[in-house]
Amino acid sequence: MVKECMEALADTLFEGKEGQQLKQKVRQIPLSSTTTTRRAELLSEDVQSQLDSAIQSAPCIALAADESADVSDNAQLLVYVQFHHEETKTFVEDILGVTALKTHTRGEDIYLAIKEMLTQRRIDVKNVVSITTDGAPSMMGREKGAVSRLKEDNPELLSYHCIIHMSVLCSTLSEHHAEVMNTITKLVNFLRASSAHQHRLLREFLAEVDAPDNDLHLHSNVRWLSKGKVLARFWKIRKEIKDFLAQQKNHKAHVFLHFLEEESNMDTLAFLVDITGHLNDLNLKLQGKDNSVCDLVAAVQSFQRKLDILKMDLEQDCTHFPSMKEIQEINVTAHSDFIQKLIENFKARFDGFALGDQLMLFVRSPFFVKNVISFSKEAVHMYKWANAQALQMELLDLQADVVLREQCESSDPVTFWLQTVPKAKFPVLNKVAVYTLTMFGSTYRCESAFSTLNIIKNKYRSQLTNDHVHGCLRIALTPFLSRFKRLAASANANFSN
Repeated sequence: MVKECMEALADTLFEGKEGQQLKQKVRQIPLSSTTTTRRAELLSEDVQSQLDSAIQSAPCIALAADESADVSDNAQLLVYVQFHHEETKTFVEDILGVTALKTHTRGEDIYLAIKEMLTQRRIDVKNVVSITTDGAPSMMGREKGAVSRLKEDNPELLSYHCIIHMSVLCSTLSEHHAEVMNTITKLVNFLRASSAHQHRLLREFLAEVDAPDNDLHLHSNVRWLSKGKVLARFWKIRKEIKDFLAQQKNHKAHVFLHFLEEESNMDTLAFLVDITGHLNDLNLKLQGKDNSVCDLVAAVQSFQRKLDILKMDLEQDCTHFPSMKEIQEINVTAHSDFIQKLIENFKARFDGFALGDQLMLFVRSPFFVKNVISFSKEAVHMYKWANAQALQMELLDLQADVVLREQCESSDPVTFWLQTVPKAKFPVLNKVAVYTLTMFGSTYRCESAFSTLNIIKNKYRSQLTNDHVHGCLRIALTPFLSRFKRLAASANANFSN
């Protein structure tokens, strides 16, 4: 108010260029911290009220929940929500809540925290169609897990283990491959982390010999792509690393040098470089916020077929294993057994996935569903409210519509089901599709939000409390950020503060 008065005063007392300069200087005066905070809170409350209204009008919602400890060893529970926005005809993802678990992180504690979030947002737990978690015992425990407790309130609630976590669990290394991986990790830590002086010498040496890369990557178990990236970078400069180790005089360097000179170890390393590269490609396809559960399952099924090709190729030309082509002696049996184990692991974890093949095909390409009865059985098994007879008749009517067939071929599933298919004509089919597309396939959004939270807390640890960080995170991650910026710009808020 004071700034507005000063601008009006400048208009009254000064004219022309002098008045404009004075007004510009007045506008540059920063608002007080309390004013900026108050405006941000008002805008945040407005955005949240709009979000709450949209959630309460949605036919169903899906949750993705994850618990993690931040850089200050505080346990945090973060829950994302996804729902069909009736006005915009799109699916919306947003943060439902983030709370600190101050003492225990048991299933009961997580359950109570989720229930409190739902109650505060006036969401009926019976309106939750599914919940996706990281598969931890506190989440998925049969008797006292948070999901089991939620199913007591909503017996029709569907629960899923994060598909990304499942794919990572499938790729557990065998004893010999794990030994080589651990040795490479120790070697990288020896060169990079044991001594700052040695690390500088390594980078200078790599620059002098014109190596393909000028440094190594450090391995982190909590990062999904770390293993493959560390191995790929090491493989590119392995010869230069051997030369560098040969110049070192300590015993540890000579032990690592002897390890790298063993052909069997290099054979295993080359295989790990190639197979982790394929696994990282899968992981990247599973990441992202716009992937439906059908997209994720389809990517996994495609990778399962690729594993059969990789196993055959390993025993023949190694076309898909470029690093192994550089090795003279290849232990085909050991590596083939590892791929076979991968095939078995993926089969054991994903062949029994709750979403049936016909149901997923229906959501992605309804006109390719040939076995109508099988589809209706899968849909009724998944959704107890669905009527098999209505599903069968509506699907046959849909497939007979030439106009919808053409529109389906030129649009993605979300656009087709939310904006193209008339809800009044195909009510049951539309409801099945919307419920399925609402579900989270992974906890990727929770994981990325935790990374953001840790970055914020690490940077401003001495200045921010947990409540400050949670408020910043809620604003920073909202899908309505563009609207928030427009409102704030009109309110003349100071975004740098």
